[in-house]
Amino acid sequence: MSDEDYVYDEASGEWRPASELSQPESVVVRDASGTVLADGDSVVLVKDLKVKGAGQTLKQGTVIRSIRLTDNPEEIDCRHDTIKGLVLRTEFVRKR
Repeated sequence: MSDEDYVYDEASGEWRPASELSQPESVVVRDASGTVLADGDSVVLVKDLKVKGAGQTLKQGTVIRSIRLTDNPEEIDCRHDTIKGLVLRTEFVRKR
């Protein structure tokens, strides 16, 4: 075996096979009620939210379509008719 087959894992302090570490960890994103969210899902707001920078409030029950998951499991990227580039916390949405 060559040196390229092993990678140093700083978390464990051990040399591990590269194939073992190259598998990406899947992040599970859950809404306020614990339901798993995926890209393209539609969600509903569970409370009124004041949107910083937009000067408006999104009301409870507003439907947001075609969400996109981010690297942070507590945030989703989405678009609303009047607000582009909207990022919502998952604690304020419920899967439709």
